[in-house]
Amino acid sequence: MKNTMNIKTKKAASVIAGITLLAGSLTFSLTAFGAENVKAQLSPDFTIVVDGEEKTFYSADGNEVHPIVYNGTTYLPLRAIGEIMGKNVNWDESTLTVTLSGNRGESAVTGTPDKNAVSKSINAQIRDDFTIIVDGETQKFTDANGNRVYPMLYNGSTYLPLRAVGEVMGKNVAWDSKTETVTLGAKTGSLVTDADSFNSTENIVQNTIISVDEAKNIALNHAGLNSSSVKFVKANTDWDDGRRIYEIEFYTNDYKEYDYEIDAYSGDIVSFDYDAENYSYTAPSSNSGSYIGEDKAKSIALKQVNGASESNIAKIKLDYDDGMAEYEVKIIYNSMEYEFEIDASNGNIISLDKESVYD
Repeated sequence: MKNTMNIKTKKAASVIAGITLLAGSLTFSLTAFGAENVKAQLSPDFTIVVDGEEKTFYSADGNEVHPIVYNGTTYLPLRAIGEIMGKNVNWDESTLTVTLSGNRGESAVTGTPDKNAVSKSINAQIRDDFTIIVDGETQKFTDANGNRVYPMLYNGSTYLPLRAVGEVMGKNVAWDSKTETVTLGAKTGSLVTDADSFNSTENIVQNTIISVDEAKNIALNHAGLNSSSVKFVKANTDWDDGRRIYEIEFYTNDYKEYDYEIDAYSGDIVSFDYDAENYSYTAPSSNSGSYIGEDKAKSIALKQVNGASESNIAKIKLDYDDGMAEYEVKIIYNSMEYEFEIDASNGNIISLDKESVYD
């Protein structure tokens, strides 16, 4: 289990930089000794909605630019942030400072949509030596759990964390996993928001964590069991990619093991695993005609993933594990990946793993 990232880079004694400023767009090439090189994900499938209006962003030369996801946080380029906030952007090379201020006079740049863009891994830099000032106030961005997040540099442009910028603007930021949409809107009531954890939830997250008993009950209800029929061996909070989770592990009386990761704020199941530790079975005949068949195995798996269809099946394979014939079935649906092992002789689910494709 990974702990939340804590970036501590040594400030460079000097920075060699070149800057290109085009029509108010902040872009520059930079070689720095204090930057941290990271792998991030370019995510053109994400939709950004601001105050009910879907937004598409372009560079100064009319090329469409896309969100980047790193460590569970969505980033947008500075030009897009300036448009969302309605502010002008300035870069001070001598102090490595970005300033957003005033009222943006120019209209949003238009261009040609990039219809061929695909999600892919990219190389970027996390820059804790950049200073961001909004209307005269220096900003220190944090994620939903209070952990520092820093500006990102990619392909000559500065990117800022969208959720944190939304907070500066006094807006809620919500994530809809079904449509892969980030929404910025007016705050209502006492709800707080985050779009730092891309799990399968569409609800705005409350600013308090659920209790360990609630987490246990969520796991038990999902497994179709009750507390009297299981023994808990683990029930504690932890951190995974900046997300606070409950790790819940228990055994049934017949030694079946269940492992769950549950979002500590929303109660959503992040991942789960089921294994029959001492699974008893009758060895099937070597004749594959005695097996349930691929169609039956696919049907069994699809019943466990509400809304998925056969087109979502990415893999179906007959294999053997410890002498047992089993079907391996993989389903990808709503940004989640499900992996099943199904007994080829009787159709029992031996194991099931679930995780976000972004993990």
